[in-house]
Parts: sequence; C-alpha cells; structure tokens
Amino acid sequence: MISNGSILVAEDHESARESLVELLRGEGFEVHDAADGTTAISLIDKLDLDLVLTDLMMPGADGIAVMKHVRDVSPQTLVMIMSAHATVETAIEAIRLGAQDYLLKPLLFAEVLRKVRHLMAHRKLAWENQLLRREVNDHFSPDRPLGRSAAMQEIVTMIRKVAPTPTTVLISGESGVGKEVVARAIHNGSLAKDNVFLPVNCSAIPENLLESQLFGHMKGSFTGAVGSQEGLFQRARGGTIFLDEIGEMPLSLQPKLLRVLEEKTVLPVGATTPIKVNVRILAASNRDLKSEVEVGRFREDLYYRLNVFEIDIPPLRKRLDDLPGLVEHLIHRHNAEMKTSYKGVDSATMRILMSLPWKGNIRELDNVLERAMILGDGEWIKPADLPGQQNGVDEFGAEDNLTRAVELYEKTHIERTLGKAAGDKIRAAELLGLSLSTLYRKLEKLGIND
Repeated sequence: MISNGSILVAEDHESARESLVELLRGEGFEVHDAADGTTAISLIDKLDLDLVLTDLMMPGADGIAVMKHVRDVSPQTLVMIMSAHATVETAIEAIRLGAQDYLLKPLLFAEVLRKVRHLMAHRKLAWENQLLRREVNDHFSPDRPLGRSAAMQEIVTMIRKVAPTPTTVLISGESGVGKEVVARAIHNGSLAKDNVFLPVNCSAIPENLLESQLFGHMKGSFTGAVGSQEGLFQRARGGTIFLDEIGEMPLSLQPKLLRVLEEKTVLPVGATTPIKVNVRILAASNRDLKSEVEVGRFREDLYYRLNVFEIDIPPLRKRLDDLPGLVEHLIHRHNAEMKTSYKGVDSATMRILMSLPWKGNIRELDNVLERAMILGDGEWIKPADLPGQQNGVDEFGAEDNLTRAVELYEKTHIERTLGKAAGDKIRAAELLGLSLSTLYRKLEKLGIND
C-alpha cells in the first residue's frame, strides 16, 4: 500500500494524541506519535517526514523548539502548530518562525483534515513542479514506443510482470538504446505510478556533490552547507528513483547505496542517525557491471543487490524491425517541436537507415532525423538530407566510406553539443548520454579541441 504521506503527531495529552493518530491513519497517512517535545525531536532526526503536527505547550521541549529543530534538520518538512492558549501574537510568531499553519483547540476533526490535506497537496505540487522544470528539455516522451521486434516484445512482457512488484531492477544496454524509457514504463505500471519518477544521471553530477545530492546533508556539515537539505532518495518518497550510469558511482559511495537497498535508510552527510526512506530503486548501466566487479571498480554485494531482476536491451542494429516505427514516432515528435509537417522518409532513405550500424542507437537515429528535417524541404526526408549526402557523394551508401561518414557526423554532433553546453563538458556528456570519461576519449579520438 502506498502511503499518502508521513506525519508526526506531537501531543502530550494521550486521548487527543490517540484520536489524531487514528483519524490520520484512517485517511491513509503513515503516522508516528510522540508524547513530549524531546521524543518528537528524536523522531524527527530518524524519520523521513512530510508534516509535523505539534502542540505548542509540551514537557521536554515546546512546539516552537520542535519547529526550530525541523527547520534545522529537515527544512522541506512542513509544520502545523496546535494550541489551546492561542493569541494573535503566538500565531504570528509561529508563522514567522516557519510554521505553515495553526490549529486552535479544542480541535475540529473536519478542520484538521482540511488543513492537513491542503498542506500535503501543496508539498506534493511544489516537488512535482521542481521535477517538471528538470524535465522540460527531456528528449524522452512518455508515449515513446518500446518496439515491435520479438526482442522488445519479450522485454514488454518482463516489464509487465516486474512493474507491480517492489523489486529492484537493473537495466543494461548500450548508450542510447532507451534504458530510461524502459524505467519509465516500469514506474508507470507500478503501484507508485501516481507518485514521482526521479531520474538521476550518476555520471553527470561531480563526485564531490553526488553524496549530498543523493543522501542529503545536515546544516554545517561542509563549507557552504548553510542549511540542511533533503537528498533525492528522500524527495522521491513513495515513488521511483532511476539511477542511470550506476557504474560511474564512486566506490566510496557504494556502501551508502547498499544501505538504502538493504535497510531502506539513508545517512545524510554530517548526520549520525539514519533516516527511513520509502522509494523503489531502478538502475541502469552501459557497462558490464560483472566485469567491473572482477576488476575491483564495483562492489560485488551491491551488484547482486541491484541485479535482482535484469532487463538487457539489445542495440538497435540487432532489432532493425523496430526502426521504421521509431522513425515514424521521432518524426511525429519533431514535427510538433519544430512546427514542421514531414510525412516520413522515402523508400531510398529507409534503405540507407536500415543499412547503418547505429553505434549511438536510438539517440543517434533521433539526431540524424532532426538534422535531416532541418535540411529537407518539409515533406519527405530524402537521401540528400542525410549527413554526407548533400554534395551528391553517397557516403552512407558506399561501404568503404561508412565508418568515416559516421565519424564525421559524430564529430559534428559533439562539437554542436559542446557549443550548446557553453564548453561545459559535464553538461555536454549528460546531453550526449555519455560518461565524462567516454566523452574525453571521443574528444581525443576525433581531434576536437577545447
């Protein structure tokens, strides 16, 4: 069962506390309770909470102290104060110090539920808006087809079986084959489909920032940590986190990921107490992780925890039956983005596309079609619109020149992407779907200067 959110009720009157717990659990919330402020503060350190509902006057620590602690260790958690001794001044002070709302005693349960629902909806919407901004330029669309080939239909069957389970899935395959598309399909078929799907490219985040990004950090834990920050495992609560390029994760961080998989807890940077998390993990790699284990670049225990269920996506050159459908889908998508009205590719162009090695797989096909649609006349994509064809030299059709044609296109595309990223190689590698080390090797091989 997927929880509607996690709430802590801090209330020293036993009957009032038990009534609130029963009320909120009845609405599908995961509810924890504390009989005093000291216990509440201890639980805040250990739990991954969406909302703290705290009495103003309690033994041990009052509601203001509880709220200040929330602000220090988990600023994304919302706080609502309850009090039978309310004045305008205390209400204003509570809001000024960071409370999102205020409840007067004796409590009216209808009002409690209305305010709790409003705050939880606000929190969910704020987080989803952040994710939406992250994905504005995402090239993967939700309706992207997985393919009609026998190999892809077998993968569709595997997705259908594993999606409703909480099982960790490892998705393997070359760069550009559509590993994130498969991960999204698993999420969309899961019990958490209405919650967040959070993709994280482990190779795109600098090593010195990756730990804080994934696991969070406490205020003052390092230079520049002016406040506490939730990690992505906490922010994906109740949903799915997709760890792309997992083979690029530094060995020093792999034990912390193993803890998440085994114990469902994270340890933020600077914290001493683990925090419970509720998130499904999907991972992907274009490397052979078993070989990485053998040479000591990846932990064996982590590999087996990730590889509970593996989906290996074959490269496009081994499933060319999927190419016509992918071409149709990609042209349709680019028509919408570029305000064009291409009907498709002509038969000669399709023969050329079917003959290519597609080392960059679907991502490379997408780039070739986008470029052809810019160069073409707006109706049918023709051979002359493809890279290397403009001067009547059939580089794609001439077998001896095929490798050179692919290299020329690859060089042009990488140079253009570097320009788009303003020379930032980390950002360029993310856009290209490559690891940073792979990008540097290609820059050297293709003779691309800074």
